[in-house]
Amino acid sequence: MLPKERKTIDTDVNIVNKVSDNLLFPAAWHAYFLDGGMERQTVGESRADVFRLRRQSGAEVFVKSERADSLSELPQEIARLRWMRQVGLPCPQVLEATTENGRHWLLMTAVAGRDLASAANLAPAQIVQIIAQALRSLHAIPWERCPFDHRPGQRVIDARARVEAQVVDEANFDNERLGRTAADVFAELLSSTPDTVDAVVVHGDACLPNLMADGSTFSGFIDCGRLGVSDRYQDLALATRSITRNLGQQWVAPFFDVYGVVPDMRRIRFYNLLDEFF
Repeated sequence: MLPKERKTIDTDVNIVNKVSDNLLFPAAWHAYFLDGGMERQTVGESRADVFRLRRQSGAEVFVKSERADSLSELPQEIARLRWMRQVGLPCPQVLEATTENGRHWLLMTAVAGRDLASAANLAPAQIVQIIAQALRSLHAIPWERCPFDHRPGQRVIDARARVEAQVVDEANFDNERLGRTAADVFAELLSSTPDTVDAVVVHGDACLPNLMADGSTFSGFIDCGRLGVSDRYQDLALATRSITRNLGQQWVAPFFDVYGVVPDMRRIRFYNLLDEFF
């Protein structure tokens, strides 16, 4: 059985101006942390540190931080969140962003509700309905309006850079690729790249933990650093895998029924293969 995707939370109500013994918040942000507790949020394979701040004097906020280097994705996420808000897509609002002490930092609002991987109040049929309709609405936005390129050609370039930098986590490959090297899997990727792209605006990492619901209503996208123009199967493939892990294979067909396409297994395999490098 595939492991479910879940949020891991560590709570430390005593943290005021640091997130670890050697990782300091930006000095100008300290006032945000003087009257509340903090929870570390971790899920998936992100390089970023994420913390939820529960403030007594205002709405809770999130801090996200990542080492500033050639593989950093946080500046891209900040740009995407700002664009998403401009076009009316539900997502966190950027409150502050800076680079300090060799790290990128993002301070943002929370999205109401719970992520779809931990929304215990929702039945599988409701989760499938929410994610299918949310992705269909996102994919209906005119892709010409989106300034971010997430097409396979660009992503293969990004994947090659990660292979060459030796930062691909081979131990986290899907079961069918465990034991293989990143270079070997990358060669398979090159041999299976689709000839055409059905261009839409995609989330880029459309797994259940990255879509939020307030009650039974979709409330927003989170972890949006890979949003951009790509084939719709960038999202459909990762959503399929996430549904299988969290709900079971039997809910994949209902997902495609709600979304409104016949699944293309070749493209599903390619975009899941591409995701191994990120």
